Amino acid sequence: MSLAMQSRFAAALINWDRPVPLGVTSWTQDRPAKRFGVYRNNVIAGLAEALAARYPATVHIVGEEFFAAMARVFVRRRPPTSPSLLTYGDGFADFVEGFEPASELIYLPDVIRLEDARARAYHAADIAPLAPRDIAAVPPKRLGDLVVEIHPSAAIVRSAFPIITIWAMNAGETELGPIDDRKGEDALVIRPNLRVLIHGTLAGGATFLERLSAGAPLRNAVEAAIREAPRFDLTANLSQILGAGVIVGIREQPLGEDG
Repeated sequence: MSLAMQSRFAAALINWDRPVPLGVTSWTQDRPAKRFGVYRNNVIAGLAEALAARYPATVHIVGEEFFAAMARVFVRRRPPTSPSLLTYGDGFADFVEGFEPASELIYLPDVIRLEDARARAYHAADIAPLAPRDIAAVPPKRLGDLVVEIHPSAAIVRSAFPIITIWAMNAGETELGPIDDRKGEDALVIRPNLRVLIHGTLAGGATFLERLSAGAPLRNAVEAAIREAPRFDLTANLSQILGAGVIVGIREQPLGEDG
């Protein structure tokens, strides 16, 4: 099958308005519309199921029927671009943000982003994190110049909604119940060992980690965190990220390098 034929075949699979591509035949007829329709439906249903497997909490929130319908629309608009389905669904949160039938669930795109981060963390490389003693061994005068290497599974998901609480209730981590505190939650997602974990960040902690991840020295990351949260506690935040296994390496900022 030529590349042109493959392109026509793939495009017709996810576009119901397109006819059976020229050159597709069966043993009974040329361009078999019914057979191709069955195959097309199976492909779309299979991709929708792959999305459901990646976003179980989202499925629980909206229900299987609603999710399947929403996923089918996504599949037709954004088909896979890779033969591997491990990353299929990237962009689903942005799609849901503009999906009118789900517009009342204003927190849903951020829950999906949290599930995205969990999926990426699950497939990230395994690297042993540093122990707290490795940081404690650095002389205090040099701490501000440290640049840290972040674990490849680590990600920050920020939200104006209590997405960690919502996710936990719909992922079976906690019991369903009313959410009394509806303030936003920033999540640290990481897999230091075998299990993907979600931690709520401390005040200023999300900005602190974002700056560290961008290669800023510790001093600059602290300054950015304090600008957002004047009561930022460096000791508490370092304790949290070290305990979570976020840091896998440290080095001093070279002279003249501006973080």
